Amino acid sequence: MPRLRILGIDPGTATTGYGVVDKIGSSAVMVDYGAIETSPKLAPAARLTDIYARVNQIIDQYSPDVVVMERLFFAKNQTTAIAVGKACGVIQLAAAQRNLEVIEYTPPEVKQAVVGYGNAEKKQVQFMIQRILSLREIPKPDDAADALALAVCHAHSEKIKALK
Repeated sequence: MPRLRILGIDPGTATTGYGVVDKIGSSAVMVDYGAIETSPKLAPAARLTDIYARVNQIIDQYSPDVVVMERLFFAKNQTTAIAVGKACGVIQLAAAQRNLEVIEYTPPEVKQAVVGYGNAEKKQVQFMIQRILSLREIPKPDDAADALALAVCHAHSEKIKALK
C-alpha cells in the first residue's frame, strides 16, 4: 500500500512546531513531532538561521513527500505577522531546495478537516489529534500539536481528492 509522508510545520520565530505523519491507505499514522525553539537573546537573523538549519535536518531525517504549513490568515499584531512571515520564508526555502511541494492551509481549514467545525477551539483540535493519531496524550508544546493537525488536515484533504 503506498505511503505519503507529510511534514506539517507551524511556523514561528520563538517556537516552530513540526509533525511528521504517514498517510497509509485511509489512515494517518504519527511518525514524530517536536518543536524548534530559538533563543530570544539571538538576533532575528540568527533565529531564522537556526530555524532553517533545523528544518533542513528534519527534512533530511524524515524524507517527506510534501511540506504543509499554516497560511497566515490574519494578524492583530503586525510585528508578529512579519516575523512569522520571515520564518515561513526560510521554511519554504528549505523545502524548495529539495524540490518539495509546499501546501498552505488556513486555521479554519485545518479545524474543519480535523474537528469538522471551522471555528473549533484549540483544545478541541488537540483532543481530536490525540484521538485520530491514537496518542497516549495531547502532543506538547501546542505548536507541535498544531503541526500534526496541519499534517492530518492534508492527509484528509488527499483522501477527499481521491474520492472525486
